[in-house]
Amino acid sequence: MRRVAVVSTGVIGASWAAHFLAHGLDVVATDPAPDAEERLRAEVATHWPVLERGGLADGASPQRLSFTADPAEAVADADFVQENGPEREDVKHALFAVIDAAARPEVVLASSSSGLLPSTIARGALEHPERVLVGHPFNPPHLIPLVEVVPGEKTAEESVETAMAFYAAVGKRPIRVRREVPGHIANRLQAALWQEAYSLVERGVATVADIDTAISQGPGLRWAVLGPFLNQHLSGGPGGIAHILEHLGPPTEKWWRDLRSVTLTPELVATLVAGVDDELDGVDSAELVTRRDAVLNALLAAKTGAGL
Repeated sequence: MRRVAVVSTGVIGASWAAHFLAHGLDVVATDPAPDAEERLRAEVATHWPVLERGGLADGASPQRLSFTADPAEAVADADFVQENGPEREDVKHALFAVIDAAARPEVVLASSSSGLLPSTIARGALEHPERVLVGHPFNPPHLIPLVEVVPGEKTAEESVETAMAFYAAVGKRPIRVRREVPGHIANRLQAALWQEAYSLVERGVATVADIDTAISQGPGLRWAVLGPFLNQHLSGGPGGIAHILEHLGPPTEKWWRDLRSVTLTPELVATLVAGVDDELDGVDSAELVTRRDAVLNALLAAKTGAGL
């Protein structure tokens, strides 16, 4: 594959475009916003230095980016389509009706949707729903390797295999989601953590900054290397995860029973926002993103060097 269409170029779409360009692909982008092309090129330029430090493919260049306001024109000659429109069924259906009619029949139409089911999205693709699936990245896609590939009820196995192979070829770590569920896998795991984090703030157990520190300076460091199951296994010594489940399973079940559901009331939202504002007092957000991305780049290089 040499040409990718990036449909809608907000934060996720722009990051995808930069990633594909860094891997030596031609990218044709489309977005209806009047200033979309200018914003996109500025975002790609912002991402390019960290991509250069991570290593570019032969021929990689921002000059291989083209733009059109017409989504049908954008996908007409594409070998793969990555859609990134708003998380609304009506918008997805209207968009997929256009790109399904315009793209070559064998071309996969992948949505970056973070929560919508691919079977729902595919209702807009009246001609070829079998080539519609979710290819959900993690933000920022130009750095984070994970892509969740989620087939829908009508998705052909060939489309799944094509998407898995394509993402792997451009440096991603795709996983196949075996059943459709709202939010897929990683977002559901995040949502579980957020629920308890918000609850702990609401109950006065910890501040926003305390919780960020608890994760970023604690389990988050291990999670960045290995997943929850392997970390549990290594924590169990010679007995591994079997030992952990036998000895820490019962108290863990008690903790589960004490976890609280939470409602995002206006008061709680205000508390969370104020907590983040306090945590970022005197910190330049743009500079924080730059430092975060530099650490992510170094971490990914270290993981690759260690065979992880």
